Amino acid sequence: MYVLGLDVGSASSKVVILDDDKNIVSFSTVQVGTGSTGPARALEEVFKKTNGLKIEDMTKIVATGYGRYAFEKADKQISEISCHAKGIFHLVPTARTIIDIGGQDAKAIRLDSRGAVSQFFMNDKCAAGTGRFLDVMARVLEIEITDMAEYDSRASEVVNVSSTCTVFAESEVISHLSNNIPKENIIAGIHASVASKACGLAYRTGLEDDIVMGGGVAQNAGVVRAISRELRRPVIVAPNPQITGALGAALFAYDEAKKH
Repeated sequence: MYVLGLDVGSASSKVVILDDDKNIVSFSTVQVGTGSTGPARALEEVFKKTNGLKIEDMTKIVATGYGRYAFEKADKQISEISCHAKGIFHLVPTARTIIDIGGQDAKAIRLDSRGAVSQFFMNDKCAAGTGRFLDVMARVLEIEITDMAEYDSRASEVVNVSSTCTVFAESEVISHLSNNIPKENIIAGIHASVASKACGLAYRTGLEDDIVMGGGVAQNAGVVRAISRELRRPVIVAPNPQITGALGAALFAYDEAKKH
């Protein structure tokens, strides 16, 4: 038996295939999200990595994320809150607080000891504090987004960058650059700004250890460090943090398949 979870986010599409023992058979991530060819490309890629499996071989398919209703082959659509919670709890059973920062939203989720969602808050009305915010800042700074964590590690101080609005923050960063403030210190400030938004959500859920990060931004060690500093406690990064939503969707598909 094989099941499939598809997470169609705003900025990327992720797919996970599980076998009968809940082992990950294959996964893929394509950096294009909803309203694009991203889901089709992620599916094509995930099947390429298997020994000849096809979508018809999937017993159940669950879709999650912004674009979940656009994928017609899914047997079920489930919210990303539920899927991220299920995926992270499967990987880190001690998780009680999840901070998930994606392309265009940030989520904080509190779990009970069984992994059920007991509270969550989401910022999806503004790009500040999301992956999109980091994309904009990297462009202004003329660096690759993948290099931001390394710059951050060399910072001598954290300069103030607005956490309330991407447009204001962009102006501030340009002003800092024109004042010859080192990029390293500006990036540390950008990461602190993202951390401030995410931690605000986490505090509202009623913070409990262990704190686990998921989502694409969890791959940026500078943001993880900033969140850990802000919360004054360690933060665990989930394995392959970008696919936790797709993994959760696949686990829901597994549960559906076992019902029948």
